[in-house]
Amino acid sequence: MTDENIEELAPSDLGTLDYWERIYSDDLDNFKECGDVGEIWFGKSNTLKVVRWIHTQLKLNKNDKIIDIGCGNGMTLVELVKLGFEELLGIDYSEKAVDLAREILTENNTPHVELKVCDILDSKNFNLPVNFKLAHDKGTYDAISLNPENPASKRQKYIENVYRILLPSGYLVLTSCNWTKEEIEKHFQNYFDILHVLPADETFMFGGQTGNTVTQLVLQKKQ
Repeated sequence: MTDENIEELAPSDLGTLDYWERIYSDDLDNFKECGDVGEIWFGKSNTLKVVRWIHTQLKLNKNDKIIDIGCGNGMTLVELVKLGFEELLGIDYSEKAVDLAREILTENNTPHVELKVCDILDSKNFNLPVNFKLAHDKGTYDAISLNPENPASKRQKYIENVYRILLPSGYLVLTSCNWTKEEIEKHFQNYFDILHVLPADETFMFGGQTGNTVTQLVLQKKQ
């Protein structure tokens, strides 16, 4: 059930598939021409901070399954590979994003990373395993929240589907620039507990804009 007391965000093109297909189509062309991986959402420092925290604090086994929801150009997956994680899946509902991620992962000699065009909201068709130890999301929940059509129900479907694919006590590592810790805690309260709050960097980049507020949380699936 959705909470009618939650104030929704103003709709934006960032919440539409067409927007991301255009963005990643351009990025794919640029990568093929000059090796530019495109924008790293929220900045590289935030990506590295999250990956280091996963590595040092969660004490995962290297063969624990990790899914990157909204993998974009795949750079988070590249960093996870560098730390020795072996069971990685990147999904994105943008086919162009997956094409770009595949090119970048190949360039970084990481052929064992699986990629799939998949919409996390489409629970009837995505055929994802339900044994992930950790789900990583950097901006996908934000994008869903900006969808022009019924974002509240889409947010709820996201929460339910992520809960479903995680193992008992599995983790969701979430980065957002649109929601505060308190808001996310309210959104997820029936399915997840907040385990840890990562300190925010001073600035980040998202959708070509510079901001100074980012929320990075580690949530744990309720029993």
